[in-house]
Amino acid sequence: MMDSRVKTLAKNLIRYSLKLKAGEKVLIETRGLDIPLVRELIKEAYAVGGLPFVNLKEPRIDRAIIEGCSKEQLELMYKWEEERMLAMDCYIGIRLPENAYEETGINFEKMELYNALYDRKLLMEVRCPTTRWVVLRYPTPAMAQAAQMGTDDFEDFYFNVCCLDYEKMSRAMDPLKALMDRTDKVRITAKGTDLTFSIKGMGGVKCDGECNIPDGEVYSVPVRDSVNGYITYNTPSMVDGFCFDAIRFEFENGKIVKATSNDNERLNAILDTDEGARYIGEFAIGVNPYVTRVMNETLFDEKIMGSFHFTPGNCVMGCDNGNVSQIHWDLVLIQTPEYGGGEILFDGEVIRKDGLFVREDLKGLNPENLK
Repeated sequence: MMDSRVKTLAKNLIRYSLKLKAGEKVLIETRGLDIPLVRELIKEAYAVGGLPFVNLKEPRIDRAIIEGCSKEQLELMYKWEEERMLAMDCYIGIRLPENAYEETGINFEKMELYNALYDRKLLMEVRCPTTRWVVLRYPTPAMAQAAQMGTDDFEDFYFNVCCLDYEKMSRAMDPLKALMDRTDKVRITAKGTDLTFSIKGMGGVKCDGECNIPDGEVYSVPVRDSVNGYITYNTPSMVDGFCFDAIRFEFENGKIVKATSNDNERLNAILDTDEGARYIGEFAIGVNPYVTRVMNETLFDEKIMGSFHFTPGNCVMGCDNGNVSQIHWDLVLIQTPEYGGGEILFDGEVIRKDGLFVREDLKGLNPENLK
């Protein structure tokens, strides 16, 4: 029997996240095996008069392609994918993580070639700018293991997170967005962290279930040359099969001038991808009340209640500080007491302390008011 929660999730994705209309085309793409959700998405798309298309990918096959790829091959792959994507109105990307280390051991130069000429390029130049899109993970035993949970318990957690009342969350986000719209100076303190920057004129954007599932963040972007100080991230980040940990950046006038981690060479190679990779493209505050633990899955970790992420690379959609890069790397710092606490100040006023909002108009975003 079909899990009713899958039907609910499919309905929310088609009708709320994408707002698919009659006659519109939607590409449903999975990275992993076929799942019941895909079939439900097809049914929902047809139910509103949409035209669904499906593309199934498999990580081990992708790995085999990457290991032997050439410039000519990737350029042709990109051309094919670009043509299809430009014909779409909407995109749903579903990943089914089976092995977080699947890309470990791939030649670094081959991986970067694949990202620069095909995968990352398709994301930044075609999919995001030209379609209404939503991306999500789907629960697997591997995700449950990473979260240190039983598979059934993890599925319950997943559907609580992904099927919460995003319309209610959206309304609660309005005061934080309005505050960001009129804020100039931001200061953030935490263990190993003391940052200052300006978001004057950048504005705030709500992430309330339309582009990411799970969702739950309000973001802005620093004025490009305004960031000064240092930050020590306290969550790991998996990139191309390597798990970065203990990442620390030092900033001078917006630029990362020193970067250290458990692999300094690999870290700095990413930051040297282009000029924009050493500047910040997003500052976002996480508020999802059900996401409270690190899973080493960015789509979940960046929404952790009491966290924020501070992102090297390309400026985020809807906030333009002029920074351009092939990189957009969401790195997360949690400020709850278990992680050492910390404060966020807007124009000298503490708005969040130790992961909880203290301004009266923002308390609707605290977990007891969102669950």
